[in-house]
Amino acid sequence: MRINLKRKIALAVMAGLLAGSVGYASPAVAERESLNQVALLQSLAQGYFGGTVKVRDMRSLGDIGIGTFEGLNGEMIMLDGTVYQALGDGRVVVADDQEAVPYATVTYFDNDVSVRLSDVKDKAAFEKILDEKVKEFGGNSFYMIRLHTEFSSVLFRSEYGSQKPYPTLVEALKGKQTEFTAKNIKGTLVGLYCPNYMGGLNTPGWHFHFLSDDRKQGGHILELSLKQGSVEFDKTDKFTMILHDDKAFHEMNLAKDMSKDISSAEKDTQSAMNKK
Repeated sequence: MRINLKRKIALAVMAGLLAGSVGYASPAVAERESLNQVALLQSLAQGYFGGTVKVRDMRSLGDIGIGTFEGLNGEMIMLDGTVYQALGDGRVVVADDQEAVPYATVTYFDNDVSVRLSDVKDKAAFEKILDEKVKEFGGNSFYMIRLHTEFSSVLFRSEYGSQKPYPTLVEALKGKQTEFTAKNIKGTLVGLYCPNYMGGLNTPGWHFHFLSDDRKQGGHILELSLKQGSVEFDKTDKFTMILHDDKAFHEMNLAKDMSKDISSAEKDTQSAMNKK
């Protein structure tokens, strides 16, 4: 199966500082075919939960993606241009435009290729299928995926926000992570794939968030299963990073190896974290 040629669509020119975003200037032309990342997953892992980029800015950078909010106050699911906030108590709300974003990765979604799925028993099996397709399409590119289906089961988490001085990501999740299991639920999975050379800026491999069709449930996916569906891939060959104009951010040692903490935050339940 061959990847379709990408459409090169430039958005309107935007100049100057975006209102309410100290230190963040919009790009002269927003690239539709770029993966746009706010800060680093490594800075989030070290406990940088602040931010100078606002939710309103995210819509100039993409219409689909994942991330979090100031204080690590819940999980971000961006879908069809709307930014949703999955809160620690299980509720999902539309995020306030002025909410700060310490970390997010978004793009404009174009369905380059679709792959049919059947009888996916768990997250590991799902990732194996995706990895095979990434190898076929080009393993050194970025991918955003979208899967709308009825999930046989999905285990997802969110978290209550932390206050300054912020702990590390893992310590925050140990105390404030909440987990939910839904059966036979219709919703959309939004997923990000980063190539293996991205270890210093993000995490190689897959990262999945979930949003139910009724927009009432969502969060970071820890486990899943499904009977059938069609996953859409958006292959992206450009990468843009936006850094915070903030003293605390620029005082961080971002070369510090946070891979173990990031791996734990990606896949561990709260009970598994507390055993480490």
